[in-house]
Amino acid sequence: MLIGLITAIAASVCYGTGSVLQAVGSRKSARREAATASTSGVTQHGGPSLSSTAKAAMTWEFIVGTILDFVGFALGALAARLLPLFLSQTVISANLVITAVLSVKMLGIKLSRKEWTSIAVVCGSLVLLATAAGHEGSGHTEMATHWWLLGISVLLMVGGTVAVRLMGAGAAILAGLLSGLGFGALGVGVRILNGVDPFDLGALLTDPALYAILIAGIGGMYLHTVALQIGSVNGATAALVVGETVLPGMIGVVWLGDASRPGFAWVAIIGFVLAVAGAVAVAWFGKHGEEAGTEAEQPRPLVDTAR
Repeated sequence: MLIGLITAIAASVCYGTGSVLQAVGSRKSARREAATASTSGVTQHGGPSLSSTAKAAMTWEFIVGTILDFVGFALGALAARLLPLFLSQTVISANLVITAVLSVKMLGIKLSRKEWTSIAVVCGSLVLLATAAGHEGSGHTEMATHWWLLGISVLLMVGGTVAVRLMGAGAAILAGLLSGLGFGALGVGVRILNGVDPFDLGALLTDPALYAILIAGIGGMYLHTVALQIGSVNGATAALVVGETVLPGMIGVVWLGDASRPGFAWVAIIGFVLAVAGAVAVAWFGKHGEEAGTEAEQPRPLVDTAR
């Protein structure tokens, strides 16, 4: 349990730092697009084009942030096999706190008292969850579940990509939520993946869950990049937290055998609800706070977030 918690916390730090660096890179790229008065950076609906997203990914800040994401992914995958999903995914999602604090320094964002209170609620809920967490489930499921996970991952990522291109500037929170669902599917896939323990290369390569992990991971990173381009960094990250936490946690309890300590189920439920509520509050307050206080930092020529 202790090793799993340390691993999850380390993953959270990597993800949180990576998100802020990616936001810095995305905004730097957006300012360059604006300076050249480029119209190729947006779709007809006002969303970022694939080319503008690719340019954002070529800044050094974004590259370092992406490396941290990969490190966080590896640590998070290990945590998903050592802890119940409702605990591992929630602790990892505490990168919201890292993101919020670093955004003050690196993006010049001022957090309101409501945002700090919401962050404190998230931190307190993590303590409750850690206290209530029991054993993790076995992760053994029927092969049909692996195929369902692959199909859902493809639907989420492809559908999400189409949706953000059609919705444009209004898709920031949706993109963050869908990226979170992708990372949640990744966590479930890691838990049920065949051929890991004991290692069996043949079973690993023929398991649909492996390809669900790849599609959900890559698609989730793309959608998170889009969310950072067109919306509030704290709001997008908080929406990601909700998607990454709620559904995987429920799947872990209902289908994979995750459990709380005897007599602590109510503590786990309260902690889980508070974690989600706190994340939603940060998303809401962060979205409006950044739009009001840091309009100069937004890629206005690409996306009019003040609409």
